[in-house]
Amino acid sequence: MDFILDIIETKIELFEAYDLAALEKKIEEQIEINKALMLDVHKVEHQVTFNPVLNKMLYTALIHFKAKSLK
Repeated sequence: MDFILDIIETKIELFEAYDLAALEKKIEEQIEINKALMLDVHKVEHQVTFNPVLNKMLYTALIHFKAKSLK
């Protein structure tokens, strides 16, 4: 049986919440998880949209993680 380890070099994750504090909490939790995978935050994009059906603001974020440089 072969055992192969691959390094994750880049990873993109999307988050959404109807409360800004909840979105921040989700992001912080995922950053901690990705630190164990040796990934750092490379880029953050965010957007706010109004959901007329629920009459609420929808907060979304895209986080781009990249492998830590070992230099």
